[in-house]
Formats: sequence, C-alpha cells, structure tokens
Amino acid sequence: MKSCVKHDDWLLARLADAEFAAEYLNAASEDDDPASYLAALRKVVEARGGMAAVAEKTQLSRETLYRTLSSRGNPTIRTLHAVLKATGLKFNVLPGAC
Repeated sequence: MKSCVKHDDWLLARLADAEFAAEYLNAASEDDDPASYLAALRKVVEARGGMAAVAEKTQLSRETLYRTLSSRGNPTIRTLHAVLKATGLKFNVLPGAC
C-alpha cells in the first residue's frame, strides 16, 4: 500500500529549501493579485521558522505578522524585506516583458 503525504506537508518540506522557496515566491509574483504573493510568503514563513520565530526576528508581533501576510494585508517594502531576510531570502529584480 502506498503511503500518502498531504499536499501541505509536502509543500512545507519543499519550502524548507531556499532555492525552492525562491522559485515558489517568484511564481507567486507572476499573479496579478497581491494576495497570491502574500499567501505564498505566509507558507514560506511557516516552512522556514514559523510565525513566532519570524515575528521575533523582524521585531513584529505575531499578530501583526499574521495580519500583514493575510489576503487583505498591505505590507510596506520595509516589512517585506524584513520577512524575507528572516526566512533567509532576499528581493531580486529581473527585467520583464512589457
């Protein structure tokens, strides 16, 4: 009998890898809805330390971090930078098609 792995468990395990996490966020950034990117970043945070640890590293309260990464969140560039840094990632800008 095959063993089953839940999708979320598989995804969180893969997002522990920085290269995969970066590609995951890059793919999410292609969506026109910013909520998609925030949902992806929330998954990365869960996989790469958890909300409490990342909140501590960013000097945000856990509640603020949850609110910031919610579908209605509107984080500042400073907050995004801090969250990415706390998860071992960073911004990278590439030329795109017009």
